[in-house]
Amino acid sequence: MGAYESFASVYDLFMNDVDYDGWTDYIEEIWKKFDLTPGLVCELGCGTGNITLRLAERGYDMIAVDLSAEMLSEAEKKAEEKNINALFLMQDMREFELYGTVSSVLCLCDSLNYITEDEDMQDVFDLVNNYLDPGGLFIFDLNTEYKFREIYGQNTFSETGDDAVYIWENYYDEEERINEYYLNFFVKNGGGTYDRTQEEHYERAYSLEEIKGFIEKSGMRFEAAYDAFTFEPAREDSERICVIAREIMKKER
Repeated sequence: MGAYESFASVYDLFMNDVDYDGWTDYIEEIWKKFDLTPGLVCELGCGTGNITLRLAERGYDMIAVDLSAEMLSEAEKKAEEKNINALFLMQDMREFELYGTVSSVLCLCDSLNYITEDEDMQDVFDLVNNYLDPGGLFIFDLNTEYKFREIYGQNTFSETGDDAVYIWENYYDEEERINEYYLNFFVKNGGGTYDRTQEEHYERAYSLEEIKGFIEKSGMRFEAAYDAFTFEPAREDSERICVIAREIMKKER
């Protein structure tokens, strides 16, 4: 089963502590800081659309891409309920196709950590560069090796909601830099009992130098790496970093 397929219907319940409004503010601050007035924006790995829809509400034209049909279905339901126009595409970010170029590409909530092979990651960066307007920005975040090693480690986490419970068993392989986590969640059904489903997730830790290499090889230019939600430089103990890359205009090459 693909990541988050069965979790889609309760994803927002368990992610209700995420400050999506703050995330959206931060993206707008980055655009302002790097002198970009976005036209069309594409979010890769959009999930249930929490950031895509907020940006659309703020007046941006949005394209949202995700591999999970279930996640996109939830996003589309919310868009319809709020009467928001956005284009939702079910595509793999390693092979995504757009109808033209966009001002900015976003990939948030550690979606890029799910790309565990160098070749696949380079494919993502190459495609982003291909679909960015000259001077456009690629903004993305990553969970860090510090977070996988020191925070997640070999630990178990759980959370209980009114209609669902999940148990998260985590294992981090320091040699391979792969973080494995196994989700067991129990969702209340119409009969008053709970249905159990399971998922396995794998995320990889990347060094900033590796990320800079993907950026350079794609033809983009590395602009900055911040301790997430701030404009302070990324630190060795940052748990999440936000990276900005720019499509290099032809006259700069």
